[in-house]
Amino acid sequence: MCPKNSLQDLGIGQTDRRRIVIIGGGFAGLRLAGGLQKSNYQIVLLDRKNHHTFQHLLYQVATAELEAGAIAYPLRKVLKNHPDYHFRMVRVERIDPARNSVVTRYGDLRYDYLVIATGAETHFFGMDSVARHALPMKTIAEALDIKNRMLKNLEDALLTPDADERRTLATVVIAGGGPAGVETAGAFADFKRFVLPRDYPDLDPNLFKIYLIELLPRLLAQMSEEASESAETYLKNMGVEVFTETRIQNYDGHTVKTDKTEFPARLLLWTGGISGAFIDGLGEGLVDKKGRIAADRFCRVNGLENIYALGDVVHMATENHPEGHPQLAAVAVQQGEYLAGHFLDIEKGRKSKPFRYTDRGMMANIGRKKGIIELENGRNYKGFIPWISWLAVHLFFLAGFGNKLKTFATWAWIYTSRDMATPIILEKQDD
Repeated sequence: MCPKNSLQDLGIGQTDRRRIVIIGGGFAGLRLAGGLQKSNYQIVLLDRKNHHTFQHLLYQVATAELEAGAIAYPLRKVLKNHPDYHFRMVRVERIDPARNSVVTRYGDLRYDYLVIATGAETHFFGMDSVARHALPMKTIAEALDIKNRMLKNLEDALLTPDADERRTLATVVIAGGGPAGVETAGAFADFKRFVLPRDYPDLDPNLFKIYLIELLPRLLAQMSEEASESAETYLKNMGVEVFTETRIQNYDGHTVKTDKTEFPARLLLWTGGISGAFIDGLGEGLVDKKGRIAADRFCRVNGLENIYALGDVVHMATENHPEGHPQLAAVAVQQGEYLAGHFLDIEKGRKSKPFRYTDRGMMANIGRKKGIIELENGRNYKGFIPWISWLAVHLFFLAGFGNKLKTFATWAWIYTSRDMATPIILEKQDD
């Protein structure tokens, strides 16, 4: 139990319940908290933001399809029916395992059990110039920055007398051929086809270039070669120029330099890599080069009985995944659900089975009526039905009934009107 009045505890009242502190309101943290709705624990959720972000749809905010609020869910409402749930919007600076506490600028917080579900952060592989000038896409704020930059560049392209500068302003380069990069490229291609001629009739649509750059030999490397070929064929037919086995080396805000060629562009969107967002204090040897924390099959951090790690930030070596599970939302969701069950087992004095990941396949939305599904048995499907299936699955997992309604209505509008919902620049004006 947490001793009463022993620490400031971020203003959280006294309790006789065992306290579970969850750091991170992403997919893993949200599923864990939801699974403890009827438990007898005190649950404290900490996050730097006051909302959960449905990251699968960030690219649709970035490409002016969805309102930002449609993919966000308030973390204070996660367990609104739980009698002892608390949320604090803070950044955890350090973990102190010896004192069973986490350290923030507002004070320390004691825990009986700690869960690190901090997710991942953008990784630029040591390229400082790319980190300074490229735009990542991990948060709603970053997605809005991309949308604002893209729309502002198009407005500036109409006003510049220089033909080369106009072409540079109208060019988008996307780094990373995973699901996020592929889906973003497809969305920009739909924007070029349906929105650009209508909203920017004075701008030659042929100037709007979309380049997708991938370091590996093929797109969607976590899927089969058949799925990769389908995605690349779709994108090329939509006007996206795909470059595989190409390494980005530098970006100064005007030109993307690779080991093969250069791309004059004012917008480089980075989806090319992530690393675990670990927190200091766990000790040496527990965090690998990808920022992931070593844990056992029960999600317990190695050597620390009451600290757990979930999702993108955990490295759990298993027979099927000796290098750890893929950093996918599906893994985070299943681990969150598993750990909720594990804590319920502890509460009832039962013994838990080790975590086992179930691969249910992968899917990608390439563009209008163009989807790809790969089932766990390796079978692939593409076209309209996979596209509809992708929409249905993501609508189902989107947090909040109101968000589901808003997103469905927006998708229906886009499908029937062939327009974008939010082609509006929202940023502070300098003048």
